[in-house]
Amino acid sequence: MKYYISRIIEAGFDETVAKVVDALKQEGFGVLTEIDVSATMKQKLGVDFRKYRILGACNPALAHKALTAEDKIGVMLPCNVVVQEADAGRVEVAAIDPRAAMERVGNPALAEIAGQVAEKLGRVVRAV
Repeated sequence: MKYYISRIIEAGFDETVAKVVDALKQEGFGVLTEIDVSATMKQKLGVDFRKYRILGACNPALAHKALTAEDKIGVMLPCNVVVQEADAGRVEVAAIDPRAAMERVGNPALAEIAGQVAEKLGRVVRAV
């Protein structure tokens, strides 16, 4: 099973990040963290790295259900969505497929929740 859902589009990087954030909101997610990987690599390592942003997204209602079903599942939250430069004028949007991670836990209650989250994140990726 692939562990992510992705799509490559022809668009600007910053424009794509904004569209992803909006699409996440439409699906009930908020962005809790935003990591600018390229800036971090430059600052910490002096390395130039392609534009790469990690958005830590959380849907509070689904996170609550997951945490109620499995108290340690917080180690897998929030759901990460990546926006990265692909090549000239193209940007990739990728989101975790929570079904791949949650099935390893072995709690059947999580399977349903993971399916709901996967559907929402799939719509986010397709909406951009």
